[in-house]
Amino acid sequence: MSIETLLKQHAEKDLLRFITCGSVDDGKSTLIGRLLFDSRQVYEDQLSAVQRDSRKWGTQGETADLALLVDGLQSEREQGITIDVAYRYFSTPSRKFIIADTPGHEQYTRNMATGASTADAAVILVDARKGLQTQTRRHSFIVSLLGIEQVIVAINKMDLVDYDQKRFEEIASDYQRFADKLDFKAVHCLPVVALNGDNVLEPSANLSWFDGKPLLNLLESLPSRQANSQGEFRFPVQYVNRHSSEFRGFAGTVAGGQIKRGERIMVMPSGRQSEVASIVCFDGEREQAHSGEAVTLTLKDEIDISRGDMLVRSEQRPRVAEALDARVVWMADQPLLPGRQYDIKLGVRTVSATPELIHHRIDVNTLEHQHVDELSLNEIALVRWRLSAPAAFDSYQRNPATGAFVVIDRISNLTVGAGMVVRPVTDSLADKSKNVVWHEHRIAKSQRAGQKSQRPAVLWFTGLSGAGKSSVANALEMALFQRGYHSYLLDGDNVRHGLNRDLGFTDEDRVENIRRIGEVAKLMADAGLVVLSAFISPFRADRAMVRELMESGEFVEIHVQASLATCESRDPKGLYARARAGAIRNFTGIDSPYEAPEKPEVTLDTETLSIEECVDTLLDYLKSRRILV
Repeated sequence: MSIETLLKQHAEKDLLRFITCGSVDDGKSTLIGRLLFDSRQVYEDQLSAVQRDSRKWGTQGETADLALLVDGLQSEREQGITIDVAYRYFSTPSRKFIIADTPGHEQYTRNMATGASTADAAVILVDARKGLQTQTRRHSFIVSLLGIEQVIVAINKMDLVDYDQKRFEEIASDYQRFADKLDFKAVHCLPVVALNGDNVLEPSANLSWFDGKPLLNLLESLPSRQANSQGEFRFPVQYVNRHSSEFRGFAGTVAGGQIKRGERIMVMPSGRQSEVASIVCFDGEREQAHSGEAVTLTLKDEIDISRGDMLVRSEQRPRVAEALDARVVWMADQPLLPGRQYDIKLGVRTVSATPELIHHRIDVNTLEHQHVDELSLNEIALVRWRLSAPAAFDSYQRNPATGAFVVIDRISNLTVGAGMVVRPVTDSLADKSKNVVWHEHRIAKSQRAGQKSQRPAVLWFTGLSGAGKSSVANALEMALFQRGYHSYLLDGDNVRHGLNRDLGFTDEDRVENIRRIGEVAKLMADAGLVVLSAFISPFRADRAMVRELMESGEFVEIHVQASLATCESRDPKGLYARARAGAIRNFTGIDSPYEAPEKPEVTLDTETLSIEECVDTLLDYLKSRRILV
């Protein structure tokens, strides 16, 4: 095989980025060192250096301490802990990997969040002797917040518990109960001994009772998060390129979707429009550019565009607002205080911002929402921010590249927090009840739900009018009633006859409609009920707003899917015909958009499934999530 062929095959291998995280001394660096050593990714000079350094810094006597392959800082070796994020690269015949070894110490949670921000998967280590720790839960929650859906729980140091299968199963069960409240798609638990290599590359005779894949095989089989090339076009302008008086281009990296020469674009937040005249990169002009590519765009019209503006398609606009709600991981010793001014870097744009209020802090152990007046080091909360100028952004769930920001202290210029946008804030969302104090109940939500032998949940049915939301929700409610479960159905039409009769169908009224329903559903979930909510709820950001109101894992998004043509042919209430005739304005699917869920918990295709089959699918899902006991 020629060297050119070999290099081509290597370049075409799939790449997986993953992090290792967990509590202090759970063995993260040792696991990576063992993985690199056993897969023959360590050069002779590196191994010699580790053997030499092991005599001074090592913890394994005369044996080479493989953790030193990763812990490179002198302070890390002196203390025996990871402080900074250490990146390592290796490959196998089937895949390439980039590992981010992140610190376990609570003080360096910011570094862990940095490593997780670009990862496809997470390997979370747990010491078999100690079980789940607070930092294990905190790291797991941050991993979930950052959209990582594939998690491997490596229960390490099994040799120190005599390879006890029951101990492994106990920890795996504890973690699974905690993970049920998070947004993971898959959780894989496996026993390992990082120090000796048991179940790292090959199955171990000491763990013969475990019939799953060893760590490396599992890493080779995990799906990677693909670039957002099929999403909505997003191009934050990083630099206005004027290398000559005849040339004016806008440089940046495509943060989502793709763009072709000749296509129409809109500049946000100004709203001005033009057409792409050329797409220029280092090797000349090209016809199109995809997500992740750094290019310079020139336009046919002279438009005032500055660094921080965003180029989009007019039919795929981001939200533009002067305020937003975001989940924030606080990373500074000085607490976040409402009213204090900070800078936030949202994409490539930096604006002044003030936290107006802290909606709630999230307890990383129980995931309960708690009311607080300030946010301390390593705490996580939902915070409302008021910006000094309108900014264009997406929710983090919709596009992480345009929905994430960092908080910067204006005096020290240090990064003090990381934020993930949940929703824009309109006037209808403004808090006009700041002097009202939340009343804590003496009976906890868990007690109310336990009395009913179920877990509280909000099942949010979304889809076009005529897709079958109400039909499926009604049938499911009857099935739950017949099985002795306690539920209540909130129907979109019924709610608009009473609670929301003052609202129309503009975008602003739709936001307020969903906000009110979300608050009602939250109260019902607090009563321990399984709440069924059947609403078109066309905007992703609004559904994300309701999800954030609930405790993690309580919100179940159900996409009731049917094509527009099918829904029109059904038209049970004659609404499509009236909308086509112009008698109804702002009708979803006709003259108002519907944003289908990107990652719903459940999808029901009512063109192929009967109502009974949909109900069976939902009952199986609710039992698998332990919502129905």
